Amino acid sequence: MRTALAEEVIFKTFRSGGKGGQNVNKVETAVEGSLNVADCKILLPAQKEIICQKLANRINSEGFLQVRSQAYRTQLENKAEVITKMLLLIQQALVKKKARIATKPSKAAKQKRLEGKKKNSNTKEQRKKVRFTD
Repeated sequence: MRTALAEEVIFKTFRSGGKGGQNVNKVETAVEGSLNVADCKILLPAQKEIICQKLANRINSEGFLQVRSQAYRTQLENKAEVITKMLLLIQQALVKKKARIATKPSKAAKQKRLEGKKKNSNTKEQRKKVRFTD
C-alpha cells in the first residue's frame, strides 16, 4: 500500500528552515505531499467518505489531504516521512471506535460514595462556629 500511495501523492518541494547550515538557503529539502482523496484509486468509496469526515481539518477546499515534512536534511527522507505520516493518518481515520457499554455502579461503590459524602459533611459541620442562643 505504501508504494501505491506514493504513486498517487503529488509532491511539492520548498526551502526548509532549521538544520543544514549554508545548504538550507539554496536547496529545497522540505516536502509537502497532497493526495486527492476523491480520485484516489487505492481507497474504497466508503473509506473515502470516512476519511473526508474524520480528516476534514487536514483536507483543503479542492479535496486534497496535505501533509508536510521538513525534519530531515534530504528531500528523499522528507518524502518518505510525508508518505509515512499520510499512511498513519489514513490508518487512524479508518479504525472503528468501540461502542461504550453502559454500566451501573455496584452497591459497594454507592455505599463508599455515600460514606465519603457523610464524612465530608461531618468535617464541614465541625468547622462551624458554635452559637449559644438558647
